[in-house]
Amino acid sequence: MLERFKVPEKDRVYVPEASIRAATEAVFRQAGLDDRGARQSADVLITNDLRGVESHGISNQLRNYLRMYGEGALNPRPDIKVARETDTTAVVDADGGLGIHVAPDGMRMAIEKAKKHGTGTVAVIKAGHLGGAGYHASLATQENMIGQAMAAPGGGQTLPTFGAEPRFGTHPVAWAAPARNQPPFLFDVATTQVAGNKIQLAKRVGADLEPAWIANMDGEPILDRVPVPQSYYQLPFGGTRENSSHKGYGMMAMIDIMCNSMTGVGAGFLTGGGGQLFVATDVQAFIDLDEYFDWMDQFLEGLRNTKPASGHERVLYPGLSEWEETQERSSNGIPYHREVIEWFESYAAEVGVEVNLR
Repeated sequence: MLERFKVPEKDRVYVPEASIRAATEAVFRQAGLDDRGARQSADVLITNDLRGVESHGISNQLRNYLRMYGEGALNPRPDIKVARETDTTAVVDADGGLGIHVAPDGMRMAIEKAKKHGTGTVAVIKAGHLGGAGYHASLATQENMIGQAMAAPGGGQTLPTFGAEPRFGTHPVAWAAPARNQPPFLFDVATTQVAGNKIQLAKRVGADLEPAWIANMDGEPILDRVPVPQSYYQLPFGGTRENSSHKGYGMMAMIDIMCNSMTGVGAGFLTGGGGQLFVATDVQAFIDLDEYFDWMDQFLEGLRNTKPASGHERVLYPGLSEWEETQERSSNGIPYHREVIEWFESYAAEVGVEVNLR
């Protein structure tokens, strides 16, 4: 995550992982989730925070989820059903459950199919927010598989190239691959110039947005560095056609097709979208596992040992900094903005849940 999105030192409250995990599980149970659902939902958020992916952790997401449970927009006890299935595929009806509650089981189903047939692909429909694609893709690496996760939420945020009317959400996608001695590979991105939730982080910490990250309400890319405006549209990665926004636009369109059109949800800008897709690929269906690990470790080590350009300390590969951040935060606590902790304590007191965050 860019430095500008991190909590300023003066505003940090360091909370041990165990404390924030227990508190988060408690408020999820208070919202109506059973113990397993509360643990699963909390694990997604806390894992994101440990990795430094604060845009999809407690700070931005928890209050939104709890508000939606309170309003009845999310189902805390969904009746999850398999709507369609083959040996290697399935469509799962999540019955309005939150994505961080139900989507991990979609990936686990894909993994079980891959164990039997080499690959598994599972779509989850009628689910709430995914909570970050990287968490779900990473579940496959725990079984020596390569994981992919994507989602096509809504259609009211992001403009197609040359468009003045939104047609997409942020349409995240992630791939994860295991290694033997190197930290796992994890590529987890929104297909917008910047994740929508990072814009919310920028608001909280007072950071500016870079040129061509967003557009005005007429569809014109804003080509200056600006504070977060009250109203804006997002742009596909690339920002402008000259900087290859058509590539981000094309990827968004493909994700929407696979998550929404292919599953019967319908295009996000027509129906609200929300389809999610999880793919697990068993490495051993293609290569001996030891040979794969030999090549993978050489590959990742070669990337991190690449000579850095002038002015840069080192070269990273996707997932390396998140792995390092997890080690640091597991030992020293997770740095939350004081406003987040104040909100959490206030909410817990209001609903009668005891928390210990300081």
